[in-house]
Amino acid sequence: MAMNDEVWARHANPMSGWSRVSILPLFAIAVWSRVWIDWWALVPVGAVLIWTWLNPRLFSSPASTDNWMSQGVLGEHVWLSRGKDCVLAHHGPVIRNLTISTAAGVVMLLIGLVVLNVALTTTGLAVAMLSKLWILDRMVWVYSEVDDGQGLASLE
Repeated sequence: MAMNDEVWARHANPMSGWSRVSILPLFAIAVWSRVWIDWWALVPVGAVLIWTWLNPRLFSSPASTDNWMSQGVLGEHVWLSRGKDCVLAHHGPVIRNLTISTAAGVVMLLIGLVVLNVALTTTGLAVAMLSKLWILDRMVWVYSEVDDGQGLASLE
């Protein structure tokens, strides 16, 4: 996603984080729309891809990071930049397993979309989204272990 520190700060806005939760369901609907609108489904698929890139850049930096979503996003930034630190190593196995679960959900979702199976699509969507939200919850924990009380300033 080519996100620099400024984009991460903007993405820490809870409106950015919560609206980003819409991406997988919107993607599923966009792909499924091929049943109704044939090749025109590429338009909503393209719109979802643009939304995915644009979302973290669209919002302003939050006035406060004293909320679950902001801390989860900032924790993800910390994890991606410092996840190998010994201080954070105990999170590795859980995050790895949840990432595998998220990936398995995405695979189920994609297979369901290819074969147009509602049960497989919705199960994959649920597994992927719940696993991702669990990862985000873990990222709040990661952030709490490195936060020095300065919020966004602690990442600079």
